Amino acid sequence: MSPKKINNEFYDTLHEKWVEAEDHPIALLRAENRTRNPWIHKNIPANSSILDIGCGGGFLTNYLAQNGHSVHGIDLSAQSLEVAKKTDSTNSVTYLQANATSLPFADNSFDVVSAMDILEHIENPESLISEASRVLKPNGLFFFHTFNRNFFSYLLAIKGIGWFVKNSPPDLHVYPLFIKPKELQDLLTKHNLTIHTQLGLKPDIFTFSFWKMIFTRTVSEKFSFTFTPSLTTGYLGYAKKGEIDGRNKT
Repeated sequence: MSPKKINNEFYDTLHEKWVEAEDHPIALLRAENRTRNPWIHKNIPANSSILDIGCGGGFLTNYLAQNGHSVHGIDLSAQSLEVAKKTDSTNSVTYLQANATSLPFADNSFDVVSAMDILEHIENPESLISEASRVLKPNGLFFFHTFNRNFFSYLLAIKGIGWFVKNSPPDLHVYPLFIKPKELQDLLTKHNLTIHTQLGLKPDIFTFSFWKMIFTRTVSEKFSFTFTPSLTTGYLGYAKKGEIDGRNKT
């Protein structure tokens, strides 16, 4: 039996669901961003030049632009980019349709590169990491969020979303593409990126909105995530590029 193929096509069908739907897993992504975005902003220098790889509907890019940064966002989904542009209140973000593994930018172009919720959506995450390192300036920061590969992450990110959120598309996540923290660390190190901080991200189960989701299969705007020291399921962090470009070019 051939392995399942990740379903990235559904992003082109979302349209206004990116910002409005509560009966779709995209609402969970909005909730994750409500927790992650301020943390990312807090950990980057003021007035940074930023590239968000796989920017989707612009949740992170538009937030960072609102906070004074110079932001580029790339994605393969033209429809998602239209939503991102439409919701950019600053009208300052540069959005481009581009491939994460072949970035249309020169070496050492950005202070910060982010890859949130995309590493587990591509067959070869190392190619993205290599490109991210290439376009990062020396001492630049690479932010990431992905899923650990174990039984608990399988239950939460694959089975749980399908059970508890309406209209979950098939193969939203594919288990073999999940990445263990040590595997990610090795890939980052190979491309001159040293992890500075890692922490976990999990649903806040001690809220009414969490239990409302369990019973109604909808995700309200009050649904929230919380940080945790455990990297068992979803985890995020950032790495710093070395001053000398020591990427493996083979």
